[in-house]
Amino acid sequence: MTVLRNGGADYRCDMAELKVGDRVSWNTSQGRTRGKVVERKTSDFEFADQKFTASAEEPSFIVESEKTDARAAHKGSALRKLK
Repeated sequence: MTVLRNGGADYRCDMAELKVGDRVSWNTSQGRTRGKVVERKTSDFEFADQKFTASAEEPSFIVESEKTDARAAHKGSALRKLK
């Protein structure tokens, strides 16, 4: 389980709870970005010519930016679930 902050309030989110359609935020070089989970990966995969590891215990997620529609892959620990 990971402690997450949203608007100054802490809440806990088990990465197993993240699912397709959830609104999340993540860090980019331009600052914090918001979007949604579009895919949940539970086995190793390639995305944008990079290899990623994932498992049922530690899934990775494909997320899509609300602003640009660009997609990125992230470990669940890099994502914050938005209410």
